This record gives sequence, structure tokens and C-alpha cells, in this order.
Amino acid sequence: MTGPITLKVKRLRPEAKLPLRATEGASGLDLYACLPDGDVTLGPDPVRVSTGVAIECPAGYDAQIRPRSGLSLKGVGVAFGTIDSDYRGELLVTMWVFGLKTEHTISHGDRIAQLVIAPLAEAAIVEVTELSESARGSGGHGSTGH
Repeated sequence: MTGPITLKVKRLRPEAKLPLRATEGASGLDLYACLPDGDVTLGPDPVRVSTGVAIECPAGYDAQIRPRSGLSLKGVGVAFGTIDSDYRGELLVTMWVFGLKTEHTISHGDRIAQLVIAPLAEAAIVEVTELSESARGSGGHGSTGH
């Protein structure tokens, strides 16, 4: 790595908060709900929550929307999402409640997800007739016993 990259962020509404790294060691930037017209109540069905911002992710990088662990502990789910480098629309966070929780209210300015920027690997696709052997082989979910 040669140093920090530039992530261009456009505020789509004046009330929107820009993504912010909460601590120096945080891997993700906090994303905030932009709900100037009022709260959103989440239930078990997925809802897209506005952030009021759009980004320009540099070519060669991947922008990912990830859950916040604090919300997960409260029974609030966030769908993992990938933002392609050529997407310029608003970042929307898909959220819902799970488990025994029946609803959760999101208010303007609440931290709702994390945005993680990571380098992309360029992979050449090569069709083969055989793959090399491995200790795991074709064992699927849970096959390693962990």
C-alpha cells in the first residue's frame, strides 16, 4: 500500500451526515440514517434505510456495507452489500429485526451500518477439467467441525 486513497462522498441532502471513522483503528466508516421526515420502525420485513449520501469508490477498490455488531446484539439485521466502483446512487442500508425482537426504531442520525473500503484482486478466469486436491475436498458448510 502506498498510502490513503480518496473516497469522494456527495451529500444528497443537507441533513445527511458524512461517513466517519469512529476511532483511529476502526476498519469501517460509520454510516448514519438520514431521516429528516421522521423515524422508521423496522419489523421482520426488510426495509431500505436512507443515508443521504452517495460515493465514488476508486477503481480497483470494493466498498462494502456491513452490519454493526452493537445493532446485531439488539436483534437488528443489516444486509451485507457491495457497492460497485461505477455506482453513483444513494447508499441505502437494508435492515430488519430478527429473533424475539418484533420492532426497532431508527431515528435521523443513528449509526446504522459500516462502510469498509478494500482493494480488489483482479482474477483471470481459467476453465479447467480438474482442481488440485485439498484436505477438505468438497466438504461444505460445517464440514470442518468448527
